[in-house]
Amino acid sequence: MRKVFNKTLVECARKDSRIHLVLADIGYGEIEPFARSFPERYMNCGVMEQNMTGVACGIAMEGNIAVTYSIANFPTLRCLEQIRNDVCYHNANVKIVIIGGGVSYGPLGISHHSTEDIAIMRALPNMVVLAPCDKREAEAATRAMLAYEGPVYFRCGYVGEKDIHHGTIDFQIGRSIEVEQGDDCCVIFSGPLGYEVQKAVLALREEGIRAQLISMHTIKPIDRGAIVRAAKETGNILTVEEHNLSGGLGSAVAEVLADEGCLDVRFKRMALPDVFVHEVGSQQWLRDQYGLGLEDVKREIRSLLAPATGT
Repeated sequence: MRKVFNKTLVECARKDSRIHLVLADIGYGEIEPFARSFPERYMNCGVMEQNMTGVACGIAMEGNIAVTYSIANFPTLRCLEQIRNDVCYHNANVKIVIIGGGVSYGPLGISHHSTEDIAIMRALPNMVVLAPCDKREAEAATRAMLAYEGPVYFRCGYVGEKDIHHGTIDFQIGRSIEVEQGDDCCVIFSGPLGYEVQKAVLALREEGIRAQLISMHTIKPIDRGAIVRAAKETGNILTVEEHNLSGGLGSAVAEVLADEGCLDVRFKRMALPDVFVHEVGSQQWLRDQYGLGLEDVKREIRSLLAPATGT
């Protein structure tokens, strides 16, 4: 997904001279095309994420679009004060892009995990939060982010993510995408983990379980209408995300259900537990270790429907 993001960023920058890329000495192997094509709009601030964010805010306040870019939690947690006080308070046109959400950098340990980011970013006023699931959504999200006026947080995948969509998609900030139809329950996901979720949903068709599958690529502003419709049409909702259980997609969906009076729906959340993922291993291995594997999703869907079906 990062290749798609960088390719799309260059394409957009050719058409819009306001787009600047601001780095904290990372991203090599991907950012060179932008640096070569637009040297006057490329700035490497060194390993100083706080300074990177402040510089980006200044660039944006001069009428430009500033994109900060780094891996995992470096562009967020290291410079949260600058994001809050400089970017969000001034509603500056800064786009904060991370590469490798969740436990994408599993072999590098918790310093490189990004598992609390959605909770933190969606709590900031003026901030839009995007978490595309595959290359098609990543390209569309990049274009939508650059067209949007104001702060955006973009949680991009790392490498090797498999496509969920296989045709044209209608990507709009604040509007989810229905991936699979069904009326037994609704499974709502965000990010590349959705590929495993889709496999689970399709596998359960053989057991007679027809689950609706929704990609909630925008977590803020969230698609309240889609959530309410799913609650009323299916009565059963499961959220799945590669993020801490607290404050992420599941919490956002629960807030909508409570606000809209959908209190009779059966609702479950799948996410990383409220612990540090201290084991070291591949992203897929860590997902399996922490209950986010294919069989885990299938089991949770069956469990969600058990009271209604008696199975």
